Amino acid sequence: MATIADKAALDTGSLTVDPMTPAIGAIIRDIDLGSSDIADRVPEIRTALLKYGVIFFRDQELTQEQHIAFARHFGELEIHPATPKDQPNPEVLRIAHGPKSRGQENNWHSDVTWRERPSLGSILLAREVPDVGGDTCFGNMHLAYERLSDQMKRFCEGLTAVHDISRVFAKRLNKAPEDLHDKYPPMRHPVIRTHPETGERVIYVNTAFTSHIEGLSAEESRWLLAHLYKTAMDVEVQCRFRWRPGSIAFWDNRVCQHLAVSDYFPARRVMERVTIAGDKPYFSA
Repeated sequence: MATIADKAALDTGSLTVDPMTPAIGAIIRDIDLGSSDIADRVPEIRTALLKYGVIFFRDQELTQEQHIAFARHFGELEIHPATPKDQPNPEVLRIAHGPKSRGQENNWHSDVTWRERPSLGSILLAREVPDVGGDTCFGNMHLAYERLSDQMKRFCEGLTAVHDISRVFAKRLNKAPEDLHDKYPPMRHPVIRTHPETGERVIYVNTAFTSHIEGLSAEESRWLLAHLYKTAMDVEVQCRFRWRPGSIAFWDNRVCQHLAVSDYFPARRVMERVTIAGDKPYFSA
């Protein structure tokens, strides 16, 4: 089973990197993401992202404009439908919870898999965090795939799953599913996708947005999804990050799933996310 140690050929250059677990995650130290020469460090940062799946930075005092500018080095940005239309920087999704709003992100998921081209990655900046709690967990879905039996791998590699925005956002946006589907129709993606840069095979179904697997009965679909979710949630393919104000997590949405632990209510937790658009998922035999 491949781990971070098996990616030694991915050279992160001059970056100071502290891996978090053998499976996923690393903290990158002694770097200012808002500096004028940050473009020169982007190739190394991108390599670190591919090697570790999610990378973390501390003590980053970025304005929203600097946050957006840094993210643009990695690709085109997308705007989330939950972003208020009248805010000055629509690329920034503000996720705020406190005494009147309990966190709702406490399930394992990949971001925006209901899009035809789900995101390449997200860059999440902590503005305000509780004294204790509010961590985020990340899981390596390539290692989860490797934990499947060979027969199960072969079976899943021929399957397609449906991803539906309304499973989460119909209630949050106070819209009927059919109204959301007018702009964001349910999308079909392979149950096992190929990472377009590393070639790794990855479990690509999640509890938030996947509604069912095509070609199976409802009971078969529920069973198989439950089995894949259980595999994806194995603690041995995870890391857990404790936030501080100014901390940043940058995750590769093509190989990661994540879960925001909602154990801090009624304390406040305010985060800002900028998301990089990706490509249409595919499976390469």
